[in-house]
Amino acid sequence: MNHHHVLTTESWVMHGFSYRNGAMLDLVAYIDGGSLGNPGPSGIGVVIEGSAAGKIRIAKWIGRQDNNVAEYVALLEAIQYALALKAGALHVYSDSEVVVRQMIGEYTCRSPRLYSLNWICRKLARSFNFSISHVRREDNTEANDLACSVLRGELS
Repeated sequence: MNHHHVLTTESWVMHGFSYRNGAMLDLVAYIDGGSLGNPGPSGIGVVIEGSAAGKIRIAKWIGRQDNNVAEYVALLEAIQYALALKAGALHVYSDSEVVVRQMIGEYTCRSPRLYSLNWICRKLARSFNFSISHVRREDNTEANDLACSVLRGELS
């Protein structure tokens, strides 16, 4: 006897898949990384929109880093989250001109540390339709506030 099991949208979500109405999700992420000093205590903030669970906010302490490393770690966090959700597409907005231009190939990575982070981000981003754009800091306040909240927590 053949039994056909049809998964509803809720079932897809419960089973760890990121599908809505049978289609893979297109996610949008706003990212920011910051440090107090360069290098100094660092945190990241990531806001992901478009998931079945609604808006996702991530704030993490990442130790003593420089600003550019923190920005890349925020990007890596967004990419890894999109991979975990099995997203079909991820568009990232970052206020770091360095990260955006390095990711699209306009700037080269001279720092070995940034080169490694850039390489892994680009490699993982091939898993879905990926794009990244620069956004002004004032249009990236939620991710910035998350990153700053981590730093305030570490200092208090």
